[in-house]
Amino acid sequence: MNDGVLILTGPTASGKTALAIEIAEVFGCEIISADARQIYRGMPIGTAAPSEEECQRVPHHLVGFLDPRERYSAARFVKDATRLIGEIHARGRRVVVVGGTGFYLRALCGDVRLGGTVDFGMRERLAREAKLHPPEFLHEWLAVRAPARAQGLAARDTYRVIRALEIALAPRVTSPVDDIPAPTLRELGLRFVKIAIDVNTEELDRRIGERVETMFARGFIEEARRIGRGAVAADAVGYPQALAYLDGWSSKAELDAALVRATRRYAKRQRTWLRSEPNLHWVDAAKAYDELQRIAGDSLGWICPSEPRSRRYSIDKMW
Repeated sequence: MNDGVLILTGPTASGKTALAIEIAEVFGCEIISADARQIYRGMPIGTAAPSEEECQRVPHHLVGFLDPRERYSAARFVKDATRLIGEIHARGRRVVVVGGTGFYLRALCGDVRLGGTVDFGMRERLAREAKLHPPEFLHEWLAVRAPARAQGLAARDTYRVIRALEIALAPRVTSPVDDIPAPTLRELGLRFVKIAIDVNTEELDRRIGERVETMFARGFIEEARRIGRGAVAADAVGYPQALAYLDGWSSKAELDAALVRATRRYAKRQRTWLRSEPNLHWVDAAKAYDELQRIAGDSLGWICPSEPRSRRYSIDKMW
C-alpha cells in the first residue's frame, strides 16, 4: 500500500535532507518540506534548502514558493501538505515529509489544536504588549499558557510567540465553516510514522561549524543583504546576525561566532521540542539509512526493492 506517510525530522544539520532523498529514491517517494524558512524564495543558503540537483533527483514541495515578506502559519501548512499528500498518492507515489519545524509536524499529525478565526483585537493587544515589554515577557506568558509550544520557540521570535499566544488565549468556540482547519493525517485515517535522526552533541556542533563556513563561502552575507530587515523571513537564524554585521555592529570574526552560537541554540531548542514529541522513533545517525527502511516496512508496509542499490548517502555530508 502507498497511502502511508513517512515523517523524518531532527535538529538542524542532522542530515534530514540527504537521508530523505536517499529513502525517497528507494521507495519511489516525493518530498514535502516541513521547514518554516525553506518555504521562502531567495533564501537557499541561510535555510540550507535542497539544491537544484537534489530537487531533480526527487520532486520537492513547499520549498522556495513564498515571498519572504509574506506570513505563513501551521494551519496553512497543514492545508497545503494534506492537499499535496492526496495529489502524490493519486499519482501512485509515496510521501516523505521532512523538516525541523516541530510545530508544523505536530499540527499535521493532529497532536496539537490549531486556532480558527483570527482575533484581531487580541492580536493588537499582544502587539502593544510587545512594544511595552521585552520579548522574554511574552515568552514567559506563553510558557504559562502553553508550555510545550513555548519550548519550541525562541524568546525573541516575537511574531511566532504572539501567534502562539493568540491561539493559547483564544476562547474555545466553533469557527465558521470557511475557517475550520484542514483535517490532519489522523483525521484523514492515513497511517504515518515519525522518525528523528539522533546525532551526539559533539558531532552536531562540528557539523554546524562546517555548515557556517559553507554558508559564507556560498554568499550568505549577500543573500542576507538582499532579503533585508523588512522581510518576515529576516528573523530566521543567522539573518539578524548577518544584518547586524552589514550595519557595522560586528566584525567578520564576531559574525562567525554569533552565527555558530545561534545555530547551536536553535538545534538545542529543536531537540527539546522533539523530546516531547509523541510516538517519535529516534534512530542513530550512523544507522539511519537502514533503520528507516526497516521502520518504513514494519510501520507502513513499504517493501524495499529486492535488488540492492548503491547509495550516495554519507553521514559526513548530512545537511
